[in-house]
Amino acid sequence: AVRVYPIGAVTKNLKGEELAELAELAEAGCVAFSDDGRCVMNAGLYRHAMEYTLPFGVPLISHAEDATLCRGWAMNEGVVSTEIGLPGAPGAAEDVMVARDILLAELTGAHVHIAHLSTAGAVRLVRDGKARGVRVTAEVTPHHLVLTEEAVRTYDPNTKMAPPLRSKRDVEALIEGLGDGTIDCVATDHAPHALSEKEGEFDRAAFGIVGLETAVALLLDRLVRPGLLPLSTLVSRLSRDPARLLNLPGGSLAPGAPADVTILDPDRELTVDPARFRSKSRNTPFGGFALTGGPWMTIVGGTVVRP
Repeated sequence: AVRVYPIGAVTKNLKGEELAELAELAEAGCVAFSDDGRCVMNAGLYRHAMEYTLPFGVPLISHAEDATLCRGWAMNEGVVSTEIGLPGAPGAAEDVMVARDILLAELTGAHVHIAHLSTAGAVRLVRDGKARGVRVTAEVTPHHLVLTEEAVRTYDPNTKMAPPLRSKRDVEALIEGLGDGTIDCVATDHAPHALSEKEGEFDRAAFGIVGLETAVALLLDRLVRPGLLPLSTLVSRLSRDPARLLNLPGGSLAPGAPADVTILDPDRELTVDPARFRSKSRNTPFGGFALTGGPWMTIVGGTVVRP
């Protein structure tokens, strides 16, 4: 029903202390390396990881978050966190690591991909890095494009994610970066959780939301329909550009390309109903959202898998 490409760990057991067997992972078919939701804090180790991956031609995917700047956080640090009494993580915690990783990529010549950008500062750093010729790419999530920290005022644990929802200024910078090519693609950062992991006090709830089933409809309704992003740009950021970034087949309608296609209906009207998700998880902040536009049919390898 779908093609799956694995990403290998950068460090053993994701501990950030010793490099994983990168060569063996690449030979086994890994298309990139990442410690996923953990930042490799050791700059020397991360430099060595970049150097080791050069022969494989695959990117390192960075979860850019300085752990020493944001211990115990539950949301973005700012006026909202102060007013509602939740511990916050400053945007600088992301910016510091984005700057470090771009500098290391410049030093080594490696390709670093910054996962889930969320701050205006990080967008600026990626833009500057690209202008200098550094091999840096980046992604953004749908929820960081359509929600701000104001959503956390409800104390809904489904608004708790890593990185946290940021300010309106950050959202505007992310949309601009997606449009001008500073940000190369959209990724859902799909993080399903059991109901029990999202219940209880906000600051004790798990981070993350499910994103696969709402991504396209959200972006068509909230970015394309109001004219914030051209439809052709969104299609590229969801298909062609991520395929190029990871050196994968697909993302194209050219003759001979894999017949993996999602057909969109820009006029489809729907209301997000978590109870109807195909995912076993329901952790979404978008329940009840009325949206226009969405996927109509999915084709994989020339076969219809989702009418």
